[in-house]
This record gives sequence, C-alpha cells and structure tokens, in this order.
Amino acid sequence: MGEFDLITRYFQRPAKRSPLGVGDDCALLAPAPGMQLAVSCDMLVEGRHFLSTVDPARLGHKALAVNLSDLAACGAKPLAFTLALAMPGVDESWLEGFSRGLFALADEHGCELVGGDTTRGPLNICITVFGEVPAGAALLRSGAHAGDDIWVSGTLGDARLALEAFRGTLELPADVFAQARMRMEQPAPRVALGQALRGTASSAVDVSDGLVGDLGHILASSKVGATLDADAATGVIAAAASCGLGTEILRTCALSGGDDYELVFTAPPAARAAVEQAGKESATRVTRIGRIDAEAGLRIVDASGAPISQRFGSFDHFV
Repeated sequence: MGEFDLITRYFQRPAKRSPLGVGDDCALLAPAPGMQLAVSCDMLVEGRHFLSTVDPARLGHKALAVNLSDLAACGAKPLAFTLALAMPGVDESWLEGFSRGLFALADEHGCELVGGDTTRGPLNICITVFGEVPAGAALLRSGAHAGDDIWVSGTLGDARLALEAFRGTLELPADVFAQARMRMEQPAPRVALGQALRGTASSAVDVSDGLVGDLGHILASSKVGATLDADAATGVIAAAASCGLGTEILRTCALSGGDDYELVFTAPPAARAAVEQAGKESATRVTRIGRIDAEAGLRIVDASGAPISQRFGSFDHFV
C-alpha cells in the first residue's frame, strides 16, 4: 500500500470546517466572528511518550487527547487538527486500530482532521490542533493572584503509578493496575471543564509533566508563590496505598508524575461555588489543593499543614 492509498483508506473523511478537507496543500480555517483561534502542537515518540506494547486504538486516542488538553487549559472549543505520522512501514492492523481510536475521540469533541503528512521512519505522531475561544476570554497562565485558591480536576499520579509498574519498581493488584494503565494510555481531556471555567478561573495549565512543574509555570508567569497540599488530589493512587506502597512513592507519583492531562487552575475564594458548578456542568471532579501566595516559591505541606521535606521534580525531555 502506498502513502496516498494509506491516507485515503484510514484518514480521508469529509470535513465541514475546511472546504478543502484532507488532500490539498493547505487547510482553510476561519474562526467565527468575535472569536480567536487557539493553536497547539504536541509530539508523541515511541519509547519516550508511549510503550511499544500500547494498544493502537488507545494510542490514537491519546495522540489527540494530549492536544485537546491544551485547548482545555485555554478554555477553547476544539475545531480541527492536522496529523503528521512517521511509521517504520505499513501495518494495516495497527492503522485500523490507531485511526479508530483517533476518530472516536475526534467525533466526541467535534474536531475534524483537515490535513497532515505521512512518511517512513521511527514511530512518531505529531498533531496540531485548532480551537476557538471568545476574544479576550482565553484562560492563561499569567492571571493568578495572591489569595486565589488552587484547584485540580480529576486525580493525579495514576499514569505514573502504571509506568512504575511497567518498569518493575513496584507491584500492583490486577484491578488497580488496570485502572492506572487506562489513565496512562487513554487520558480524558477536560475540554468541557475548561470552557465552563471561562470567566471564573484566573489562570490555568494542563498537567502533562507533573503537578509541581506545571503549577510552576503559573507561578512564574503570574509572579506569585503557592502553598500546596501534597495529598489532596488522589484517585487510583489512593487504592494503591492499601497495597503497602510507601507515602514517598505515592507522593512522587501524584506531584512529579507526568501524563495526567488534568487541569490545574486558580480562582478567587469568592468563586468557589462557581468552580464547583463548573465541575458539575462538565461532570468532572474538582478539588481544592492549595492557595496562591504573594511570597515567591512553592511550599508543599501535608493534610495537617506541616511542611514536607521530600523534594519533587517534573518531567523534562532533556534532563
């Protein structure tokens, strides 16, 4: 099967938002009146971002999900995306599964494939996603103020927990591992929550490289500090605590583990009811995990407010 036959069979679909669809030299997109385009690009590399054993349908889902998560962090509505795909060769079974998972999530969010490229090479997936947001209403990293609450969607640390199980550094019961693996391989982008938080949240970022590192982007952009409860936002990882895992590894997963694709955001205390309502409207758990401080730096405490001496980092591709 040649390149263009491959595109036609697995990726050619009618597109409404670009009059050209897939198959021309460019896609043509225009935001609605009064809207701004929100654009983001993410790359997934085999062995770096995903394991070779991952189900291709889950990989197709994740490839788009990590980009939709960026739109969610800006409060943007998904419109369209492009796909650049490098593969060692044509594996029709893999392509069927990958495209099925990709388009299932795309259809769920009304996001159309409007172009891209394919080539031979090590497995590498690069997606650029386009969304729209009312002009001036995008959620940014730079709006946090001293006194704001810090919130997070969903739960944290589950994907890192699964990765450690894959690495053999810890053992999990089959049911806990299955839940954690699902969170690692098929994350849920919080698109509806991001849109519901417009006008309420003062800043936001998606958690892709670990809570400590990604919250740090908000602190740096907003020129503020924070106090963070280390144990406030746990999910599958909480079930793992009953398996005899130590507090330090569980906290490391929750605060330093990447691949969560949740939203961490800030909002004034007066907006607590509005944040909780946004969570209900989007059917997303939201948890208050700390506060923004005027004093620079990040202070991490336990549930009683006592400082934690353990150090936490975040994922970096070149460290």
